[in-house]
Amino acid sequence: MAERRFRVLSALWEGVGIAFDAISANKLRAGLTILGVGIGVAVVVTMAALITGIRSSISESVQSSGPDNFFVMRFNPTAIRIAVRDNRPPWWGRPVVSEDEAKRVDRLSAIDEALYTVNLSVSMDFDGQRVTDVIARGLSAGWPSYTVGDFVAGRDFTETEVGQSRPIMVITVALAEELFGLRDPIGQTVRVSSPFRGVREDFRVIGVFDPEENLFSSFADQFAVFPYTTALKRLKASRGDAQIIVVPEDSVPVSVAQDQVIAAIRSERGLGPRDDNDFDLVASDQLLEFFDQFTEVFFLIMLALSSAGLMVGGVGVIGIMLISVTERTREIGVRKALGATRREILWQFLVEAGVLTVLGAVVGLVLGGGLAWIVASITPVPARIPFWSVVVSLAAAALTGMVFGIVPAQRAARMEPVEALRAE
Repeated sequence: MAERRFRVLSALWEGVGIAFDAISANKLRAGLTILGVGIGVAVVVTMAALITGIRSSISESVQSSGPDNFFVMRFNPTAIRIAVRDNRPPWWGRPVVSEDEAKRVDRLSAIDEALYTVNLSVSMDFDGQRVTDVIARGLSAGWPSYTVGDFVAGRDFTETEVGQSRPIMVITVALAEELFGLRDPIGQTVRVSSPFRGVREDFRVIGVFDPEENLFSSFADQFAVFPYTTALKRLKASRGDAQIIVVPEDSVPVSVAQDQVIAAIRSERGLGPRDDNDFDLVASDQLLEFFDQFTEVFFLIMLALSSAGLMVGGVGVIGIMLISVTERTREIGVRKALGATRREILWQFLVEAGVLTVLGAVVGLVLGGGLAWIVASITPVPARIPFWSVVVSLAAAALTGMVFGIVPAQRAARMEPVEALRAE
């Protein structure tokens, strides 16, 4: 058994040596083949690094904001829905999520906190400085506990201020710098307008929040938070996409908390036992599952692009190996005359073809790794090359070389020693 393994390793090592000699003798043809395989592998590695980095950011965001938290929404954004009438989705007729429902959920025994939230976009003016299209949210008090970041100045609004719909707001560090420069933002009065609602009103800054840097904060680093009552009454925010962020008690299973929330909202809406829910519960981990489903399309595109590169490399393997067999006909005849079997000759040329494409894969890994490093350096995407992509790339490249190299290898293995020795 040990002798057989030694012979296999010896044959493999010999094949690798002969392969490098052949590559050195045909640098241009070998280089083009290696480049074709390398491009295909680089595409796979780069895309895998990007998707892995984005998924990691989503996972960290979910974990930091509370993996057991879930949302009460008018509809489930992770579900694919098709319009069936009047170009409107099936959930169009559903009632909006209301503040009263949030208060009802907040009183449940299994729930620690229920935060009502609405979304809007505003413009802000201060002393001649104007910032447009500011992403804003109306929220219940206590939202900083579930938002990764810290206050660098000021404070959050209180339950009393929420109940009184006070004209106050919390802004991010980036927005504070844009509006006030080096001036202290706390206590400053800013004119806030909602162009689509025809609203203009003065608001006082009570806090400056610095969100932890991640993939998503970099795309919206200038945002503001208002009491949700203020957003609804003073800025006329829409309840159309309102949500309730539900935080279960630590000692309560998520399933129990969800059952209580479903029962409470069904009761609030007067739904009977046979009526379907006209709202959706969306768990935090569903967002991660949705991302995984969404990226399956990109993986298919990756496979198509990488297959094209491997096909180009495979065609090059056939060409270079056929030429190699023709140029080494006499060498093949000598080896057969000295006792080399067809199997040994076939193995030698298959190893040579495999080495050629594996070199292409190594080049692709280097290119893909370089691109991933550049992306991670200049963008917020933490691109990382997953180990599986390295293994798959090398295995696919080796398999491609052997599959496309089988025809030249069989041609070499079937040569008759006498005819091969006569070749010039």
